[in-house]
Amino acid sequence: MKAYIFPGQGAQFSGMGKDLYEHPEAKTLFEKANEIIGFRISDIMFRGTDEELKQTNVTQPAIFLHSVILAKVLGNDFKPDMVAGHSLGEFSALVSAKALSFEDGFRLVIARANAMQKACEAQPSTMAAILGLADDVVEKICAEIDAVVVPANYNCPGQLVISGSIEGIDLACSKLTEAGAKRALKLNVGGAFHSPLMEPAKIELQEAIENTAISEPICPVYQNIDAKPYTDPVHIKSNLIKQLTGAVRWTQTVEHMLAAGANEFVEVGPGNVLQGLVKKVSREVQTSSATIA
Repeated sequence: MKAYIFPGQGAQFSGMGKDLYEHPEAKTLFEKANEIIGFRISDIMFRGTDEELKQTNVTQPAIFLHSVILAKVLGNDFKPDMVAGHSLGEFSALVSAKALSFEDGFRLVIARANAMQKACEAQPSTMAAILGLADDVVEKICAEIDAVVVPANYNCPGQLVISGSIEGIDLACSKLTEAGAKRALKLNVGGAFHSPLMEPAKIELQEAIENTAISEPICPVYQNIDAKPYTDPVHIKSNLIKQLTGAVRWTQTVEHMLAAGANEFVEVGPGNVLQGLVKKVSREVQTSSATIA
């Protein structure tokens, strides 16, 4: 069974999607996106600097466009038995699985990026990658800290990203290092994504999601909030709203996809970070038959 996976923020690079533009359908979609967003995001994707691509109002829409347009260009070769996306990538997965229209998905991603940026500016906050500790150890130490700090991205065994206030992250990094973490590395991000500090963004985005038409997808969509497969539009909407303040359970998502019979994973979008994570999860659950495409 074939699983298609879609990357999230951090996968961007200068020149992304440029090779797709010559395809007639891709060109049409890029130009439609430029019109919707109000500036030529395609030019920034194809020729912009790394600094320009790091701007929140560019990064998330750019990764979404690269992923969704690539899936469109694949045409009849895009035949998913299941899909999943990492954080932002969940929107790309839903559009590619025909649960969301291209236009609606793009508008939601723009709204999401703007809402998250506002939440980041309202309260200084950050994230940190914790390497080499079991998830339950990280969870326990975060829960004991008297400041906002929570597990945010369960990326693969031994790699968990935490999110919270500056104070909470600093305290957690210190305690987790003492507990034996190989590394506790603060990330160069603008805020505490997938934490309670994103509540203002969640409230702002909720209305937009509730007012957007979502259809039954062509295959199960494994959603971040609990790593389970969904096809019911009501549940999909609810999970999308919860996603902004809830953890991305990518390790568990891959485990569930493997258990459901996935034996080929195809990453759709810029970069190949998710392929590496899938390999690590596959090794951990001793499912060496999985093919990473």
